[in-house]
Amino acid sequence: MSQKLKRSGTSARKVAVRQGTARKMQAARATTGSVLDRVMAWLPFSEAQLHRIFLVAILGSAGALLWLVAVLAGVPAIAAHRVAALASAAGFEVRRVEVRGTHHLNELKVYERVLAQRDQAMPQVDLAAVRDNLLQLSWVEDARVSRQLPDTLVIDIVERKAHAVLRRGDQLILIDATGHLLEPIGPARVRGRMILSGDGVEEQVQALAHLLDAAPALRPQVAAAEWVGNRRWNLTFKTAQVLYLPEGDDAAPSALMSFARLDGTNRLLGGKVAAFDMRSPDRIYMRIPGRADDAAKAATNAAAAKAKAKAAAKEAN
Repeated sequence: MSQKLKRSGTSARKVAVRQGTARKMQAARATTGSVLDRVMAWLPFSEAQLHRIFLVAILGSAGALLWLVAVLAGVPAIAAHRVAALASAAGFEVRRVEVRGTHHLNELKVYERVLAQRDQAMPQVDLAAVRDNLLQLSWVEDARVSRQLPDTLVIDIVERKAHAVLRRGDQLILIDATGHLLEPIGPARVRGRMILSGDGVEEQVQALAHLLDAAPALRPQVAAAEWVGNRRWNLTFKTAQVLYLPEGDDAAPSALMSFARLDGTNRLLGGKVAAFDMRSPDRIYMRIPGRADDAAKAATNAAAAKAKAKAAAKEAN
């Protein structure tokens, strides 16, 4: 009869491997624990505080997720509509509009822009949209819209300032210092303001102001300015005399300063000269009304006298 031998359950090799693995895991835990201990020592928080921070972060993430789900479901819109309905029922809706700061702007144009807000619940009024709508008005440089509970919208307007008059053909238009068009006017409303003309002159208003800064004593004397050929200026003074300036950002101010010095010493403005041409460097040409006619008449008389003398000499021979 044969007999089977039964091997022991665990060999010595397996036991050694398990013991080695256990030692490695214990060493790893000790190393990780020491690293975490050092990191914790660096942080300005206690272990309890860190637990609270992690708890708040988890709760915040959960709250954000719930809010996203609510938004996708339309809950905030429904709630906002309900709040607006309750506010309206309590008398918090737009009944009056108060406009401040208008001097030249017609207030009716402001009311027209805000009319759509009448009878709306106060929470539903989009203040930024109302402001953007008001900024489209030509006279409005800035606007502030606010609620005055329970039932009033307050509109504070900052108006643009009229600076000059733009001439377009037979039309006169008020403009501000940036060239922004304000409104058409009649000749009676010019009120001594400078009149600007020429293609594209509304884009050169600030450049003209910079030019006139070169000779501030002449600025009050300038009645009109013409932008010629999109390159240079003709200035008309209140004496109806015209100054032709050269083109160029440096040449034009230099010529204007030279003219101001000449006027200061020789009193050119108000004299007989009708036009001063300074387009040629270092020269000024002056045109006196009637001088050309007088010269032509003198030339004609001289020619007639010469012809008469020649005829008399021929008869004598």
